[in-house]
Amino acid sequence: MRRGTRKTQIVVVGGGAGGLELVRRLGAKYGRRNHDIILVDKNLSHIWKPLLHEVAAGSLDANMDEVGYRSHCARWGYRFFQGSLESIDRKDRTIRLAPVLDDNGKEVIGAHTIRYDMLVLAMGSVSNDFGVPGVKDHCLYLDSRTQADKFRRKLLNHCLRVSRAMLADPASDERVKVAIVGGGATGVELAAELYNAAAGLRHYGLEVFDESRLEVTLLEAGELILPALPERLSNSARDELTTLGVEVREGVPVVQATEHALVTKDGEEIEADLMVWAAGVKGADFIGDLGLAVTSRNQIVVKPTLQTVTDQDIFALGDCCAFTPEDGGPQIPPRAQAAHQMADTAFKNIRLRERGKTLENFVYKDNGSLISLSRFTTVGSLMGNLVGGAMAVEGRIARFIYTSLYRMHLIGIHGWLKGLGLMVIGRVNRIVRPRLKLH
Repeated sequence: MRRGTRKTQIVVVGGGAGGLELVRRLGAKYGRRNHDIILVDKNLSHIWKPLLHEVAAGSLDANMDEVGYRSHCARWGYRFFQGSLESIDRKDRTIRLAPVLDDNGKEVIGAHTIRYDMLVLAMGSVSNDFGVPGVKDHCLYLDSRTQADKFRRKLLNHCLRVSRAMLADPASDERVKVAIVGGGATGVELAAELYNAAAGLRHYGLEVFDESRLEVTLLEAGELILPALPERLSNSARDELTTLGVEVREGVPVVQATEHALVTKDGEEIEADLMVWAAGVKGADFIGDLGLAVTSRNQIVVKPTLQTVTDQDIFALGDCCAFTPEDGGPQIPPRAQAAHQMADTAFKNIRLRERGKTLENFVYKDNGSLISLSRFTTVGSLMGNLVGGAMAVEGRIARFIYTSLYRMHLIGIHGWLKGLGLMVIGRVNRIVRPRLKLH
């Protein structure tokens, strides 16, 4: 695999949950003596995607929880390049990165190529608008920190507007209206987190604003929200959201988005100040132009070893890949736990390939699904493969397990020593830092 005396170059594109864990383990294993481990990402820092709804609501300060790639690579022995993947030349085994531009559109880093001996694609996913007219122009997404920050700024502006209106006229019936499309984890967790944040705003300068001035509508095209959970837990989550004040509407497909409203299949217009689209995911559009076999949702088709069916030198993992078990079961869902497990298999297979040995097949272990309704409650099912998803958990126990998932993520990307240290720091920060990020 090594060409002449050159180092073996392993390039990972995407610094999400799976990609960042993989480069840490590769860097720790190989160092820089005979290998060159490279991470490519368009952003400069990483934040765990399941936390983006908290960033959007202002409950989490991403500056405190993000991981800077440059400092992380210095610690773990890999290199970091900022850039967006533009194309792959499989013949010459190189990737081309698009130019990096500043806020004014001026070029900071020119387009350039990076060679690879092995390439791992871990670019994650983006929201799937299913071609619904108006969604791209009028709805907000929560695929990245940038989008979460944008939502938070708009939310705070609307809260301030309503607060000022109430000060000018105490009888004002002004409200902040938020419509969320998609009753999966992101939509449900965001709806609950918004009420948690609204309840805290009166302590931070908006004395006349509270959760009673928030109007959240959650729209789900299917018959139940949280379809991955048992029906009892789905109903429990719906009841909790309703108690908070969320209007949960199931079996209501959205067919159009206008500037200030969502239009349902029945022609009803649901007006909103902020509209969030969280109705499904797909691979980014550019993935379909990379010359690899993809599904209709732009997910890269992989073999059981996580190598792409198109090229054995290219692996794919996480949300951007389509993995179907050999037994003909359903495609692995786009979850953080799947990305972590795939990173582990990819690490093992890269090592096996280096030694010329047979690669292992990826085996997904469904550990269940947990949904956090902010500080109010947590619901979910555990150990899906072992007990068929029948082990239902709610309340404090579920919340403890949900928190433990993030702690395991910290250990995965930082190692045990620093991971445990960050857990302690995190506990202290939750006591001493403001409850809400208001800027």
